[in-house]
Amino acid sequence: MPESAVIPVLLYTSVPNASAWLCRAFGFTERLRIGSHRCQLNSPGGFGALVVAQGGSPAVNASNSVMVRIRGIDDHFRTACANGAKVIQSPETHMYGERQYTVADPYGHVWTFSESVQDVDPESWGGEYFGANGNTAA
Repeated sequence: MPESAVIPVLLYTSVPNASAWLCRAFGFTERLRIGSHRCQLNSPGGFGALVVAQGGSPAVNASNSVMVRIRGIDDHFRTACANGAKVIQSPETHMYGERQYTVADPYGHVWTFSESVQDVDPESWGGEYFGANGNTAA
């Protein structure tokens, strides 16, 4: 297994086709294939992982999504669109210092890609930081 702390498992009707599309459109790279029913992918930049597994398509209006940190978000967005990603939200820079966009893949999964563009104190936009270990910042 990869060294990631959290590894989402997304179900697709065709693992080989989904894996190829995710690599082409979003910049994932294949780490391990298990037959045609399961594939581990490294996230762009190599700081995370994803498992593509055989299963049904997500329900319409699924209540979950995957967020991936990347670099070069505007080029990434153009590549995703050129490969058929459905735009939900075009790239936008937010007051909390992230530039993000959201798309759906051809199988219905929702993806948000995020790039840090500015280091902003969470208190300046109404956030409350509890520290990396989850303890209240004092």
